[in-house]
Amino acid sequence: MTTSPTTPAAAPLDLKADVLVIGGGPAGAWAAIAASEAGARVVLADKGWFGTSGATAPSNTGTWCVPPGEDRRDAVERRWQRTGGVADRTWMLRTVDQSYRGLLRLAEWGYPFPRDDQGNLYIANLRGPDYMRFMRGRVLKAGVTVLDHHPALELLSDGDAVTGAAGIDRRSGADWRVEAGAVILATGGCAFFERTMGASGLTGDGLLMAAEAGAALSGMEFTGKYTLAPHGTTLNKGLPFRWASFHRQDGTPILDGTGEPLVNGIGGTSEKDIVRALLEGPVYARLDLALGALQDWLRRGQPNVMQPYERRGIDPFADLFRVELKPEGTVRGTGGLRIATHDCGTGVPGLYVAGDAASREDVAGAVSGGGAVNSSWAIASGWWAGQGAASHARRRGAPRRFRTHVAPLGAVGLRPSDSHSLDPRDVMAAVRAEVAPLDRNYIRSGAGLAESISRLDGIWARAIQHLGGEGRGRLRPREAAGGLAAARWMLAGALARTESRGMHRRVDHPDPQPGPVRRYSLLGVHRIEVEVLGAEAVSQEAAS
Repeated sequence: MTTSPTTPAAAPLDLKADVLVIGGGPAGAWAAIAASEAGARVVLADKGWFGTSGATAPSNTGTWCVPPGEDRRDAVERRWQRTGGVADRTWMLRTVDQSYRGLLRLAEWGYPFPRDDQGNLYIANLRGPDYMRFMRGRVLKAGVTVLDHHPALELLSDGDAVTGAAGIDRRSGADWRVEAGAVILATGGCAFFERTMGASGLTGDGLLMAAEAGAALSGMEFTGKYTLAPHGTTLNKGLPFRWASFHRQDGTPILDGTGEPLVNGIGGTSEKDIVRALLEGPVYARLDLALGALQDWLRRGQPNVMQPYERRGIDPFADLFRVELKPEGTVRGTGGLRIATHDCGTGVPGLYVAGDAASREDVAGAVSGGGAVNSSWAIASGWWAGQGAASHARRRGAPRRFRTHVAPLGAVGLRPSDSHSLDPRDVMAAVRAEVAPLDRNYIRSGAGLAESISRLDGIWARAIQHLGGEGRGRLRPREAAGGLAAARWMLAGALARTESRGMHRRVDHPDPQPGPVRRYSLLGVHRIEVEVLGAEAVSQEAAS
């Protein structure tokens, strides 16, 4: 990148900290507060404006709120029965405990929870904009240095441990670098470039950075979560479709498997009926089962749900409107970085993970954590990761005894071996072509997965040589590389799991395998290795 003599390049930012948190969603916020309360000097770097970026900020979100008492283990057991046998009860109970403590702290800090008719606080629900604005205030009050619009591009290592990260300031174009005693990745899930609310920055960056450092991933095959939405919108809130009827383009009702008109598009067999209908042609809906006060409740409960209709002059309770199923990747899927320790360490010294960047197999299993479980997981895992990272930094003596040689780990999308001739938009389009279509990702087959892997492996080989940029132009190629890498891990896990379980549906293996439930750990960036973990090994890790 060239600069004018009269416009000098912005000076690079070079900081040192005990703990660096990358990502500014709820998990990153809780991690930063936990590390600060443990005595660490903390820097938080967010790709956007911390408090407004990510999937939580534009949404309402419930929590898995279970008060202490005898019913707690029963609640965990009921939830575990829905996880396809993949989740771990110990981790689930830990998450319920820690997230409840977090909700109580929010109340103590003065978060404006609503009250019921008896004046009791209702702490189970969080309004995304209010929640994240409040958490920004708490993070700043804790003395954390916040770097807004500072996306991280790569991790740093001294050869023994992760020792920081480097990136760019999106506003000035300047480089930044933070050397730290430990790093927490709270970069969120990967939406595979799907246009949904809050997901534009969720491109798999953290997964790629961690894998380059040697971390493994897990649960990436559990990415078949789709949500109903008005066609052509960014909306990904499917709750209103519980009160919908579904129709063909000519207005005739779509019939379910029993020959009755199809209603209630949320989960179960109705979702499969909608998939079948969408594969045959356009599908239309009408929220005509929502009557009276329910319509007002849907309008007031989450106003952004109604905006797409209002902008188009549609009355969704009376008019037919076209719908689609939007893929949600690992955001409401389950996969992410494999957790190796009780404090959310990745197994790579100095590197921790929290929130949707981590695999949620331990708490959600083979099904979606939706809003509630994922929200509670963000609180709990953020807290554990913050404490773990601060402890690691103390043991290491950060920031006083950094090694003199610190090397960047980033490669694909940053340092091509040849020219910058591969357009990141083409890479993103190729990724979406393999992971978005219903007949490739919602309904999977061994042959189809192998074909997709072959195509994306070919693009990866080209990306090694030709994907890159200069200055601010490095961000999009790196995001394209992150999404491409995440798609390859997803497909590798899906091909390895020769059964159907939860969100993973194989037409050539329609039934779950008998015997102990397995997990599939993925290691490597260029050549992906799959390790099969039995239930016994997973339980031992949870207890370590």
